[in-house]
Formats: sequence, C-alpha cells, structure tokens
Amino acid sequence: MTQRFRCAALLLVCLAWASTARAQSPAQTEYGVRVGVSGDPGQFVIGGHVETKPLIKHLTFRPNVEAGFGDSMTLVAVNFEFDWRFSNPNHSWFIYVGAGPAAVWSHVDNGEGDFGGGFNFLVGVQHRRGLFVEVKLGAGHSPTAKFMVGYAFK
Repeated sequence: MTQRFRCAALLLVCLAWASTARAQSPAQTEYGVRVGVSGDPGQFVIGGHVETKPLIKHLTFRPNVEAGFGDSMTLVAVNFEFDWRFSNPNHSWFIYVGAGPAAVWSHVDNGEGDFGGGFNFLVGVQHRRGLFVEVKLGAGHSPTAKFMVGYAFK
C-alpha cells in the first residue's frame, strides 16, 4: 500500500508542477479528462492532462497521467507528450499527432511491482469545444495500444 501512496503522491506533484508552470497565462492553458481502454494489458483507463499554450506554432506540451485497472494489475503512466496540431480555420475539428516518453509503474495483484520507461506515439482528433478521441501506440513498458475519449476544458 505504501508504494501506491508514493506513486499517487508523485503523480499529484507532476500534475501540480505542470499546471503551475503555465499559471502565467491561464487563458492559454487547457485541462482535460480522459477515459478508455488499453490492450496488452487489457485494462479500463482513466486520466487527465494539462496542455500548454503553443511552444512554437502548432506544437504544444501535453503531459498526462493515466491509470489502468484490470488484467490482474494496476498500471499508472506519467506521459510527457508533445502534440502537433493540424488546424483548419474553416472546420470545427482538427487532427493532431504526437509522441513522448513515459514513466510507467505497474502493480500486479499478487504483490509484485515494477517501474520502467516507455514511449508513446499518438494520433487524435479534437473538436474546438473540447471533445477528443485519441489512439496511442506504446513501446517499452507502455501499453501496446490505447483508445481514449476525453474532454479538454478551455
């Protein structure tokens, strides 16, 4: 149980750090929630993200935390992803692609735990009002695939 507490505390610190780093421009910072499923391990996944204002035109930093439950284990991933938006001013939806490293902690129901690194590649589509759908492919300790639906609060 202490490992779960340490991991949860670390995740809260990471989210707090990410949100305070962009506190100077609250109109540009976006927060969001997500829910979905992953494959290998097959799990139900919930999470949240913070998205910065563009670092350069079309490129944002979107760190997120995702927790997966099922397949006789709990998995927590802290993802440090960068997204490139392909925007079209004439449409309500835009496509984005991204990638980034991940810190992944897993706890099997029999008491074994593991911590390792991973990497994610992603593609998504988002409505300008906030609804998004995202697919991730993972390498290393990251789940091999995730399908997420979420909402970004503006």
